[in-house]
Amino acid sequence: MAHAPVVIRFFAPVIDITINALLNAVDQKMREGHRDFLLLLSSPGGSVFHGLSAYNYLKGIPARITTCNFGSVDSIGVVLYCAGARRLSVPHARFLLHGISAQFPQPISLEEKQLEERMKGLRIDLENIAKVIATSTGKPVEEVIAAMHDRITLNPEEAKAWGLVHEIVHELFPAGAEVISIQYQEPPHLA
Repeated sequence: MAHAPVVIRFFAPVIDITINALLNAVDQKMREGHRDFLLLLSSPGGSVFHGLSAYNYLKGIPARITTCNFGSVDSIGVVLYCAGARRLSVPHARFLLHGISAQFPQPISLEEKQLEERMKGLRIDLENIAKVIATSTGKPVEEVIAAMHDRITLNPEEAKAWGLVHEIVHELFPAGAEVISIQYQEPPHLA
């Protein structure tokens, strides 16, 4: 018996807790026999590690993934968006591509080899992100890397012309669909 797509609304940064919730929801629904997922995304980005891991997982499972930008898909969120075999966007959304950075806790002391290791890791992460986007859009990796360095922001029409979006839609899902919500709220900072 065919099931309607499982709708998952991911309104969160790409971090350990939200990606674990996403993958656990997918695993649970697959155990129930579902093989068609609609992943609604609006994310400021986050962890390269978690974004690439989620992308590889979603691309490798025996399921059909459709992604839809319902607000803003930024940074590593674009990689998560690329997990969709079919990629949609609402008309009033944006996509932001940019390079990656390293965070250094203070105070920190690094030897030359540790800095080289960090730089090599950054280059590999940048290349992996660019390869995912290039594979999804049909653009050369070098062009994607240049766009990332230029920190380009695309509206849905530009993203469609770029090959990132397949279709611009107004309706997200059919009435009555069950929606699994994944969101994250920053814990309050204590003074």
